[in-house]
Amino acid sequence: MTDKTATDHPPQRCHRILQTPVGQVTLVGDGQVLEGLYWPDHTPAPDRSTFGPCAPEAFTDAMTQLQEYFAGERVEFSLATRAEGTDFQQAVWEQLRMIPAGETRTYGQVAAAIGRPTAVRAVGAANSRNPLSVIVPCHRVVSASGAAHGYAGSVETKEWLLAHERRHRA
Repeated sequence: MTDKTATDHPPQRCHRILQTPVGQVTLVGDGQVLEGLYWPDHTPAPDRSTFGPCAPEAFTDAMTQLQEYFAGERVEFSLATRAEGTDFQQAVWEQLRMIPAGETRTYGQVAAAIGRPTAVRAVGAANSRNPLSVIVPCHRVVSASGAAHGYAGSVETKEWLLAHERRHRA
């Protein structure tokens, strides 16, 4: 995963929609660098007025890799991404990328892994603000009891993604 830095003249934002086995997702960014991947009823809801025009030819790498993921042919992504967030959120999101496909970690385990063991609620908040669902696998974080809850795309989608990864992990 490569993070790109902004230029003096950032490219115009655009979006593209991908149909998946668990519903459609909207990819948002400059057409090359992915800044968001959102579900129709994404919680918290993104400001869709910032998505820019629909661009049917945008995000070719992301489209290919997501199609491979949903077909069970890929478990990791190698995409140019840019996610806006605080230093704390960035640390949480980086830790999420380290959770192997099909495995889970609790909010407490993520908090401990970033050196902030008492920041469990803050980890939950950062997890919920992840703009790159699936790509940055926030669906791999569960409660202390192991229950799946609190996913931007629905608990059912989170459970489907985890089961899908368990079936297809390398």
